[in-house]
Amino acid sequence: MQDIVLIVHLIIAVFLIAVVLLQRSEGGALGIGGGGGGGGLVSARGAASALSKVTWFLAAAFIATSLTLTIIAASNSGDRSVVDGVSTSLPAADQEIPTSSGFSLPNLSDTPADPTQPPAAD
Repeated sequence: MQDIVLIVHLIIAVFLIAVVLLQRSEGGALGIGGGGGGGGLVSARGAASALSKVTWFLAAAFIATSLTLTIIAASNSGDRSVVDGVSTSLPAADQEIPTSSGFSLPNLSDTPADPTQPPAAD
């Protein structure tokens, strides 16, 4: 089920991108874009209106599939949270903390909580 919704979601995303790129800029709705007269579907204004309606439909479908994928993923996780996997234990005071760059930082967990107090002498 999740795979089908994901495929539909990706197809909608591609069509949404294509429809948005097909639309003509109208100069921020200030009348700069111009356009022909008449309100038929074949005129520039009618085509823009049709593309606008298609864009709204695809955007609504995109949001619906996004919410559906979120609900499916939440139901498959068994009420687990991302935070459940985070370890809350700190390294020992004499251990060095490794970093991603390969350098090690000293563990400064022995520093006093009050910054106005000088650090304890070793």
